[in-house]
Amino acid sequence: MRWLSSTATACTGSTSSVDSGTKIYVAGHCGLAGSALVRQLRAVGYGNLVLRTHAELELTDAAAVRRFFEAERPQHVLLAAAKVGGILANDTLPAEFIHENLAIQTNVIHEAWRAGVKRLLFLGSSCIYPRECPQPMKEEYLLTGPLEPTNRPYALAKIAGIEMCSAYNRQYGTQYLAVMPTNLYGPGDNYDLRTSHVLPALIRKAHEAKLRGDSALVVWGTGKPMREFLYSDDMAQACVFLLRLPEERLQELIAAGAYPLVNIGAGKDLSIRELAELVCEMVGFRGRLEFDITKPDGTPRKLMDSGKLQRLGWRAQIGLREGIGMAYAEYLKTVDGAATGKAVGAVG
Repeated sequence: MRWLSSTATACTGSTSSVDSGTKIYVAGHCGLAGSALVRQLRAVGYGNLVLRTHAELELTDAAAVRRFFEAERPQHVLLAAAKVGGILANDTLPAEFIHENLAIQTNVIHEAWRAGVKRLLFLGSSCIYPRECPQPMKEEYLLTGPLEPTNRPYALAKIAGIEMCSAYNRQYGTQYLAVMPTNLYGPGDNYDLRTSHVLPALIRKAHEAKLRGDSALVVWGTGKPMREFLYSDDMAQACVFLLRLPEERLQELIAAGAYPLVNIGAGKDLSIRELAELVCEMVGFRGRLEFDITKPDGTPRKLMDSGKLQRLGWRAQIGLREGIGMAYAEYLKTVDGAATGKAVGAVG
């Protein structure tokens, strides 16, 4: 596993105000984003982490969340728990996406405040920005136009979370920051073709097509939409960097715009066609690509403007080619593990 340093505070001339013994709750630590946050926190010396699986704590249950915060009293919170999925999942389960995400973030943010949590990072998504947003997408473009219909319920839930962070900061003096990563991929990704995002779906489809000896791989849509991708460990490094900002710099960041909002992106994008070609090259699938234009494309382009974060001293370190190679290696481990488990079960 590749870990990244999160010690860049030269831009402030100050040291972190979050010491290594700080009690930090990572909500959603089993997921793609949450697991990366845990790896990064541990890599830079934070050992007092509070973690709960979904079976141990149902975050949509307000009473359960209240009991948890009253018992644990974490000092800081990283809210990565969410119901997430690709275009198919968002388009077919809109009620679940808005209900579960609103419940999770409302419960966690409110109970964090009741328990005296001073710093909280709320993880959102680039889909909060308008469908026809100017590119690259700046934080101030939030709420300036209509959203993409296929994931509007999810986007509205995340926008509500941003507004909630802003409202609690204004009324209660908290330091709650909403961070909006671009499309993530990496260890712990979801490769279920019914619910996955485009990059892990392409990795799985290309791998299986290679094993079958297929002559073609079918890709949803026209292949024309442009997308940006960020390796999950880069995202985690950015989040920990923000969490550890000295008090005065964090206050400046929160007060800098209409919302306490920071984009986290790689700074480059490519078309879905180019992405599929790169995945096929890395996986070793030599067949042709076919595009199913009966399937939706989604938003035409979603390139984040991460200038606010870059000016603080952070930049992504893992390129897309390198990242896809690492992601494919991790995927092969899951495939091998599943095959081993089936073999053991059959013998037993």
